[in-house]
Amino acid sequence: MCSFSSLTPMSKRLEGEVAIITGGASGIGETTARLFARHGARVITADVQDDLGEAICKDFKSDGTIHYVHCDVTREEDVKNVVEFAMFKYGKLDIMFNNAGIIGNIEPTILGSDNENLKRVFEVNVYGCFLGAKQAARVMIPAKKGVILFTASLASVISGEAPHAYTMSKHAVVGLMKNLCVELGQHGIRVNSISPGSMATPLLTSAIGKDKVFIEEVIHSTANLKGAVPVVDDVAEAAVFLSSNEA
Repeated sequence: MCSFSSLTPMSKRLEGEVAIITGGASGIGETTARLFARHGARVITADVQDDLGEAICKDFKSDGTIHYVHCDVTREEDVKNVVEFAMFKYGKLDIMFNNAGIIGNIEPTILGSDNENLKRVFEVNVYGCFLGAKQAARVMIPAKKGVILFTASLASVISGEAPHAYTMSKHAVVGLMKNLCVELGQHGIRVNSISPGSMATPLLTSAIGKDKVFIEEVIHSTANLKGAVPVVDDVAEAAVFLSSNEA
């Protein structure tokens, strides 16, 4: 069980905020959920990995700062249900972190690509983000405030580093983010995306079929910056900043 007694009230940058994190049961989502809670937020993790999601809640059983709701981000009713849970439980939604995503098959060539794989990657990575933003906006627009975040990828900036389907999907996420900035900014809602580079998340280790140590060694050997390996905590810290008043 995590202990956060060393944090003073002044260091809690999300005190009283209510956040939903999709894909919140593992990897970047889990780490962000735990860090949000440390900073005083009430967090609802939404995922299809029920056992992992419930396990996180047990770590925060004493104060109930994290709740888990089963959610397939490709089903609008599921996404709507998570938002309605937040509204019923807390009466508001301050932060929507659309983090759920998949890599899909590792297909290095266009001729070797599977059409159904591309459709599935877009369904989760793009349509899932669209539904999350849509349902969050439904309650944030009347409130005239809120934060909507997306997990994009360095693949939306640098070419040749990821499969075609994944790269295309993350370009689409950044495009959605930019368009929403224009629309929702008129309602006092901030919209941003975070584009992490490669890191040894369960998603990547599973897709490649190698362990964390191996992947981190590869990342370190190919990176320009030596002496540091990107970890999920780095993304979580960025999410806290973008969700806070400091942003």
